Amino acid sequence: MNATNQTVFTSFIIKGFSDFPELHLLIFLLVLLVYLITLGGNKIMILLVWLDSHLHTPMYFFLCNLSILDIVSSTVTLHKIFAIFLTGDNVVSFMDCIIQLYIFIFLCGNELALLTAMSYDRYVAICNPLHYTSVMNNTVCVGLALFCWSFSLLHPLPEIFAVIRFSCYFTNIIDHFFCDLMPLMSISCSDTSILKLLIFTNGALLPAFIPFLLTVISYAFIISTIMRIKSSTGRSKAFYTCSSHLTVVILLYVTLFCQYFTPSGTFKSKKLFSLLNTALVPMLNPFIYSLKNKAVKSALFRTLKKFKTVI
Repeated sequence: MNATNQTVFTSFIIKGFSDFPELHLLIFLLVLLVYLITLGGNKIMILLVWLDSHLHTPMYFFLCNLSILDIVSSTVTLHKIFAIFLTGDNVVSFMDCIIQLYIFIFLCGNELALLTAMSYDRYVAICNPLHYTSVMNNTVCVGLALFCWSFSLLHPLPEIFAVIRFSCYFTNIIDHFFCDLMPLMSISCSDTSILKLLIFTNGALLPAFIPFLLTVISYAFIISTIMRIKSSTGRSKAFYTCSSHLTVVILLYVTLFCQYFTPSGTFKSKKLFSLLNTALVPMLNPFIYSLKNKAVKSALFRTLKKFKTVI
């Protein structure tokens, strides 16, 4: 490639869903609806955990952290879709792009870490119920949450520094609806071998594979314990306590796998899986936990009853 075609850009153009001009309005309305439901559902979950003392348990403490994360994550990744449709502004500065990339990687790693902590909580609840309150005490829960947030704040830094060192790009058009690693790497004319190595080691191994492995190990012990329960009622009750978390884990890992670890194809298909991961999963999380959980539904009824009494 000639040097004339290799340029240092100070801003990028977010392509978004311009490949589907006839669907712009429909995509905007659907994403807006999903985003509003995400905000409402997760805010309600946070309020319920805060207001109802029956939900002051380790599982709902981690779930509250997850709801906060989902609100921030969907806002960071979807806001450009709204800006493009409402104002036509599809330009993002290089620094804003880097900041968005950092926040996205941080939030994604944090979600995987929090789900791993929640799987450990379910392991203790099922496999060691008599010591649950002493093992999962406030100090342990806060310590696990702080570790998840602090580790996730640090782990994206190597990839971010590698992207900042990119000296030129073939084009400034990012074929995505936000700044993500793969689209940025695909338009760079710099040597991306270091970044590819970082994505495999620091990006896939530490924040993705290790949490996945720990979650699988936790559920291996959980399933083994459940299968040893003699009564069918006991088995059903034990599985019920972890079914919501298991559903969320499967949903997140499947969408992440389709987004990043499937054979490289067109960015159109990648954008679809990315939209599912950044919009649909944060919306579904509070509903999965509330619809499948009697404690959350009871807390909602109690809270509504309190508000009616006050009014």
